[in-house]
Amino acid sequence: MEKEHKESGVTYDLESDVLAWEISDKPIAYAKEVGTLIMHFTSGHAPVLIEVLEASKLVPNPEKLLKEDVFPVARIDPAA
Repeated sequence: MEKEHKESGVTYDLESDVLAWEISDKPIAYAKEVGTLIMHFTSGHAPVLIEVLEASKLVPNPEKLLKEDVFPVARIDPAA
């Protein structure tokens, strides 16, 4: 998943309906999927990235996050 805006560490991909939160820039060693969450960890078990699949089911209108300063989110444009 390519991030359009890395400053915030949070992106939402409208096409795949995935909200991703990058906690750290450390290398990812493994991931665990629990329901609609995928947690990525370092080899030392520290969280690096959290992905929320089907984000619109968890957050009623994830696109709204992009239009407000409630949560700094970058939108990934599938056409880019």
